Amino acid sequence: MGDQNTAESMDEVAERLMRTSRTIAVVGLSTDPAKSAHSVPARLQSVGYRVIGVHPTATTLLGEPAYRSLDDIPEPVDFVDVFRPAPEAAGIAEQAVRIGARGVWLQLGIASPEARRIAEEGGIDYVEDRCTAVVLAVSGARPPAA
Repeated sequence: MGDQNTAESMDEVAERLMRTSRTIAVVGLSTDPAKSAHSVPARLQSVGYRVIGVHPTATTLLGEPAYRSLDDIPEPVDFVDVFRPAPEAAGIAEQAVRIGARGVWLQLGIASPEARRIAEEGGIDYVEDRCTAVVLAVSGARPPAA
C-alpha cells in the first residue's frame, strides 16, 4: 500500500499537504458565512489557496464556480477538504482517489476508519479530525509559489 502516514504523524501529513497544495476542493462548503464550513475555506482562500466548492445547489462559492460533485471539477485538485458527516466520508474518499487528488482531509470532529482505508489503499494522504485553519495558523503554511 502507498501509506505515507506510517512514516509521518497525521499532523506532519497535514502540514505537508498545506505546504505543497495550491488547489483545495471543499465538499460541504457552506453558503452561510456564519458557519465554519464557510469561514474556514474563506480563510484558506484569503492566504492564497484556490478553493473550489462542492455543493448540491450553489453555482458560485467564494467567487469561484461550484460543482455538484468532485467528479464534475474540470481541473486537478491537490486535496479534498471534507465538511460533511462521517458516514459520507468513505464515498468522498472514493471520489478523491478517483479524481487523482493527493489527499483527503476530514475536518475537526470527523473521523472514518473506512475513509482512511480507502485513502490508504488508493495511495493518497489521509488526515482526520483536524481543522485546516488551525494547521494553517499553527504551522504558518502557505501554498507554494506558482
